[in-house]
Amino acid sequence: MPGIEVWSQFDHDPRNSANAPMRASDKDRAVIETVLADAFAEGRLTRAEYDERADAALASRTLGDLVPLVADLPVAASAPSTPSVVDEANRAYVTERRQAIWGFLSASIVCWVIWFATGMDFPWPLFVMLGTGLNAGRVIFMKDEIIGAERARLEKKQRKELRKREDDA
Repeated sequence: MPGIEVWSQFDHDPRNSANAPMRASDKDRAVIETVLADAFAEGRLTRAEYDERADAALASRTLGDLVPLVADLPVAASAPSTPSVVDEANRAYVTERRQAIWGFLSASIVCWVIWFATGMDFPWPLFVMLGTGLNAGRVIFMKDEIIGAERARLEKKQRKELRKREDDA
């Protein structure tokens, strides 16, 4: 089972520090049990290690208790909370794009209505459309850069929170 697929089976990613104190469900324990069984079948764990970790998984109370049980297995190779960071970065881009398009449309409509109501002389709303359209175009054409910058910001924030947690411990 590739790492990302395993972590996506949880309703709440147990690698995320905010989710660690949350109570684990039977489904969550079963996911970890499957990972351990696969690792045993691949020869990555001895029978004693498998039994010890499987018992710990069944006895676990929180999501945070589950992560250390597979921390040294290939499933844990994906960076902590990577799927949620990517999802959050994509959501931030979609929000920024929606705001840019809404800004373009709303300003354009308001200006054209005013232009129409005041006598339709020189089509000055085109200047407003140009300005707001440039921003909307920038957001649309710089998708990868915007997502990458947001992802870097979120990962930096996670590292900072992790260091703070480690310092507090």
